[in-house]
Amino acid sequence: MPDSPKKRPDQPIRRPTSARDAVSAVKMSEKLTAEIDAWAEAHGMVRSDAIGQLVMLGLSVRPVEVAPAAAPGGPVELKDLAARQISQLLDPSLPADERERRIRRLIEGPPEFSAERKDLPKPRK
Repeated sequence: MPDSPKKRPDQPIRRPTSARDAVSAVKMSEKLTAEIDAWAEAHGMVRSDAIGQLVMLGLSVRPVEVAPAAAPGGPVELKDLAARQISQLLDPSLPADERERRIRRLIEGPPEFSAERKDLPKPRK
């Protein structure tokens, strides 16, 4: 951003002549204001110029593309992941067959709703 022209002592204060020239008031927390003031002091400028500089810096930075976390590949991997998570939550004192029954029921769902599931093949009539 080019440096703003220096104001001469005999030059009158320029008031905004249109809505485009005016800047709306911005509410900032005291902490943010203090950080801006510290940045302005470190760079030898006043708060309003610092805010302008920081906005220009923020607008010039390109957003970083964040790759989404890789999800497990297929339904079998998802089912295994769900079974591991559920087994960690179950009471370890349960018998093994009861643990398996509970895991299976939670993963596959109650049999009453198997006709409603969209991920299962529809039975032939």
